[in-house]
Amino acid sequence: MPSIPKHARAVVIGGGVSGCSVAYHLAKMGWTDVVLLERKQLTSGTTWHAAGLIGQLRGSANMTRLAKYSADLYVKLAAETGVETGMRQVGSISVALTEARREELLRQATVARIFDVDVSEISPSEVKAMYPHLNVSDVVGAVHLPLDGQCDPANIAMALAKGARMRGAQIFEHTKVVGVTKANGRVSGVDYIGADGEPGHIATDVVVNCGGMWGRDLAEASGVTLPLHACEHFYLITEPVQGLGHLPVLRVPDECAYYKSDAGKMMIGAFEPKAKPWGMGGIREDFMFDTLPEDWDHFQPILEDAMNRMPLFQTAGIHTFFNGPESFTPDDRYYLGEAPEVGGYWVAAGYNSVGIAGSGGAGMALAHWIVEGEAPFDLWEVDIRRAQPFQKNRKYLQERVTETLGLLYADHFPYRQVATARGVRRTPLHEHLKARGAVFGEVAGWERANWFANEGQEREYHYSWKRQNWFDNQKAEHLAVRTGVGFFDMTSFGKIRIEGRDACALLNQVCAAEMDVAVGRIVYTQMLNQKGGIESDLTITRLSETAYLAVVPGATLQRDLAWLRRHVGDAFAVITDVTAAESVLCVMGPKSRELMQKISPNDFSNAGHPFGSMRQIEVGMGIARAHRVTYVGELGWELYVSSDQTAHVFEALEEAGADLGLKLCGLHTLDSCRIEKAYRHFGHDITDEDHVLEAGLGFAVSKKKQSYIGRDAVLRKAEAGLDRKLVQFRLTDPEPLLFHNEAVVRDGVIVGPVTSGNYGHFLGGAVGLGYVPCTGQSDADILASRYEIEVAGVRHQAVASLVPMYDPKSERIKA
Repeated sequence: MPSIPKHARAVVIGGGVSGCSVAYHLAKMGWTDVVLLERKQLTSGTTWHAAGLIGQLRGSANMTRLAKYSADLYVKLAAETGVETGMRQVGSISVALTEARREELLRQATVARIFDVDVSEISPSEVKAMYPHLNVSDVVGAVHLPLDGQCDPANIAMALAKGARMRGAQIFEHTKVVGVTKANGRVSGVDYIGADGEPGHIATDVVVNCGGMWGRDLAEASGVTLPLHACEHFYLITEPVQGLGHLPVLRVPDECAYYKSDAGKMMIGAFEPKAKPWGMGGIREDFMFDTLPEDWDHFQPILEDAMNRMPLFQTAGIHTFFNGPESFTPDDRYYLGEAPEVGGYWVAAGYNSVGIAGSGGAGMALAHWIVEGEAPFDLWEVDIRRAQPFQKNRKYLQERVTETLGLLYADHFPYRQVATARGVRRTPLHEHLKARGAVFGEVAGWERANWFANEGQEREYHYSWKRQNWFDNQKAEHLAVRTGVGFFDMTSFGKIRIEGRDACALLNQVCAAEMDVAVGRIVYTQMLNQKGGIESDLTITRLSETAYLAVVPGATLQRDLAWLRRHVGDAFAVITDVTAAESVLCVMGPKSRELMQKISPNDFSNAGHPFGSMRQIEVGMGIARAHRVTYVGELGWELYVSSDQTAHVFEALEEAGADLGLKLCGLHTLDSCRIEKAYRHFGHDITDEDHVLEAGLGFAVSKKKQSYIGRDAVLRKAEAGLDRKLVQFRLTDPEPLLFHNEAVVRDGVIVGPVTSGNYGHFLGGAVGLGYVPCTGQSDADILASRYEIEVAGVRHQAVASLVPMYDPKSERIKA
């Protein structure tokens, strides 16, 4: 055996399918000086007992792109490496037992068509013909993806490992990493205990944590947040069944089950609604290829459904009842990317039982990210920077993962809220709003009022693909903002202070707009990457000559902090998260000025407080900063109030607003108002692969600044012309709803997804945004086309606009 080298370009920790894929792809991109260290043997953690289902379709274009890459790669691996992978494209069928599930499957089929995945809707009789063993008496619909498949998970990992070795990577088993060393805020190497029991060290600038269910503790030792926790995952394999044959992979999500045939036997696996966390006290040192104790009582409801769904389970003998651990994350999405806490510390972990299908594409994307310095396309859905520091708490994770395992097969209704591990982050007004009917949702741990129930109304969501039980509540809130005055608690905004001698210079380098503005000026801007893609969408207020306040979405706070800190360099500037220090109370609507004048002696006229400016004001008996900005498209102010004065200011607003009909409003209304105004939503309408000009945000880009990140890409695009534009759509039929990922159909051809949608209560129909190709076309050409939006297979006529349909000249905002 060769000795472990003293230096490496990258060290991958963990020899499951994720680590083997990362090593393979790094080596494939030319980094031959790669070392993979595995604590025991390759695949001995979770990979060896994975089900090996390869599904291509995911909830977004880029996640589908990664899954398709995995499937394509695994088909070719055997020929490349000589290791048989068992990859067979047997196809897959998903069946619906309810109309709600059928709606979901049809929406997924639309997504598949957008992303060029072969899919077809099939009838119950067609399901029976393809799957003779299945009881279809209560099946109401199904979809078939013929290029999905199944594989041998361990051999996939072994093939990737061999492919990595063939390109120069070195792999060492029975070598446990005991620490990651750091210098100047960056990775400097790894310490390990070798197979001979002797300690060693590898100097490296890049470490990749592919530690699976060990990943959280490994990351915690380096001060890195990696929230994941293991759960018990069950499946059962029968004795050989006569005449079983090769069958498609079958999913029956309404019964929390999946089925696959292999070697003449039938497997059933479960994603039960309430899972069993495992390993709360840590994982024992000798854990390798281990199984967990059987639990027939826990699995019995799944098996009883299976005996009805597939009668062969009534007579077939049981060959194996398996229980093994897999890691799950708080939001059912895995983690990829560079940790914000330590430079050079990368992560690929937390696959939520889709590690085989996900790791091929994820390894490719991460290798590209490491080698090229930027992701190959938008990966915000799985970006490690979405993780909140508190989420590594063991009690939180233990409670949350009881739910997230089951959510894989639960109905994926729009606006569905998690039920477990709630109440961790609350605003100072939480109890006030709760007493007034607030129904809360959770984002980044924050409890946020999504809508307000009426007196006597149930304060719960009744989920549906149609109009949910809060639709009329949202309408009343929405129209109050449009015609009167509404109140929003937006304390969950991320708030970042940038201060110091070089604060202005730093912000001018990372922001596309001019930041050397007068004290009190608010600037709407984007932070761009070198391709002109949008890394952050934010407002920045100049508080003094040397201090600024950046306000960002709560969900992107860690990402935005990391981006700023990454670019500080030698600048004399301090970046501080001050989110918890201040509440943000928003007063919005045509009567907002009247309300502000009732509670404050300050001047709120256009002359005294123009749009896009900040003033310190007296409010009630307290002090606040009033920022005149809006995300709903109306005259209004965001009041930044210290946490200790928040309750008092709210009570003063509420008392003064009683005569004006002040309406408490939730986040659903904020979103429906902003979609009417065509304001962009980061992560949906704008991402790091969406060019700022094509997103219609060129007005926020300085035409005079000589230097900022992304400037060259902006100039190139301006000269060459746009390839696509973000367009606003409104359905002419007032009944259908838009959420996102419905298909934009131009002159009969699908051209992309709806990036975000909501109901425009003032405009009288569902409203969405989506990109339309426009190379060599004028605005008139774009608008001359006939547009439809495909919703669950049905196409609805839509009106298109390149300017906001609501208040296109922003006259109401300027008031």
